[in-house]
Amino acid sequence: MTRILVVDDDPQILRALRINLRARQYDVDVAADGAGALHAAAAHPPDLVVLDLGLPDMDGAEVIRGLRGWTAVPIIVLSGRAEGTDKVAALDAGADDYVTKPFGVDELLARIRAVTRRAQPATAGAVITLGRYTIDLGDHTITPEQRLTPTEWQLLEQLLRNPGKLITQRQLLKEVWGPQYGTESNYLRQYMARLRRKLEDDPTRPRHLLTEPGMGYRYQP
Repeated sequence: MTRILVVDDDPQILRALRINLRARQYDVDVAADGAGALHAAAAHPPDLVVLDLGLPDMDGAEVIRGLRGWTAVPIIVLSGRAEGTDKVAALDAGADDYVTKPFGVDELLARIRAVTRRAQPATAGAVITLGRYTIDLGDHTITPEQRLTPTEWQLLEQLLRNPGKLITQRQLLKEVWGPQYGTESNYLRQYMARLRRKLEDDPTRPRHLLTEPGMGYRYQP
């Protein structure tokens, strides 16, 4: 059974999530502050963490960094902070996704399912379906045939190997172009537009290669 650690200082949210998650056969631990979260995670290592940023004893980003010191389990931030800078800071600290309060339980459950699937990483020779295309990441082939440049392949692989995960602009730029290109977001816009023209049925309304404004990009299976 998947164990989820829910961290929030609002007792009503803790109670609601505990009930909803247990009803769906998840094992649930809860914590009301950062220190309690780190202690609970060490005592009973979770398979996934749902974390509020506004905790009474420390910022949620500190908890993320503390967890990332020893575990790679998925972390979904659940926070009332809607500013893009807060979201990017949490994602750069190591969070896998970000849900803004107020939130719908169905949306949160969908994000949990998505990051749980992503936690089983794709193998080197993964074959992935994107719309009408079948993409073989091992052979670098697309059926029906569609040619990509080496840079387009690198960018596409970063997204396809992390299905459902929001990847920040900075992360993508660092992985594809190198750390010195961390602020060149125009590169990403141009290359994402090219990938959509080649792989999306309607590039103006993409279904799989999605933009999260001000934050980054996501591959939606």
